[in-house]
Amino acid sequence: AAVLAAAREAFGMQGYGATSVRAVARTAGVDPSLVLHFFGSKDGLFAAAIELPVDPAEVVAGLLAGDVDDLGERIVRTYLAVWDASPGQGPMLAMLRSAVSHEDAAEMLRELLLRVILRPLTVGAGGSDPDLRAALVASQLVGLAITRYVLRLEPVTSASADELAPLLGPTLQRYLTGQLPGPPDGLQS
Repeated sequence: AAVLAAAREAFGMQGYGATSVRAVARTAGVDPSLVLHFFGSKDGLFAAAIELPVDPAEVVAGLLAGDVDDLGERIVRTYLAVWDASPGQGPMLAMLRSAVSHEDAAEMLRELLLRVILRPLTVGAGGSDPDLRAALVASQLVGLAITRYVLRLEPVTSASADELAPLLGPTLQRYLTGQLPGPPDGLQS
């Protein structure tokens, strides 16, 4: 509990990049090896500090293990699966709502989305300018979360991941790789 409290404070005040496992351990009054024993890595500590239902590093590795050509659709399916696996969307919804009005929460969400999850995905996808591509993917995913879980706009709220992935996936794919896929079925002009 002391380690998590110290981590939440450090990540909230300094952001992911400026927070070290050693500093968190020092604030909590424990040895850094204890932090690594319980949380595995800085990413694991960050995930626990913001109460994510999954380990972001494992999610990224799993997504990059597949074919890059359908990475956008897999991201949508995985993203919705993580959100939908949390009863009432719990800490994730709280983090999203907090990020809108509190800079510390916004910084934590930025760090999670951009540095921990999306930048590694854009680098893995091989596109140029991974920071811009990660921010573009984040714009779509945050927009999806707000539309589906905060505003609860139908039919997006009740649509399944299998229905949404082919609609949103090509946009994410273009952001990830620079490829310009054709429009999804049903959306041709």
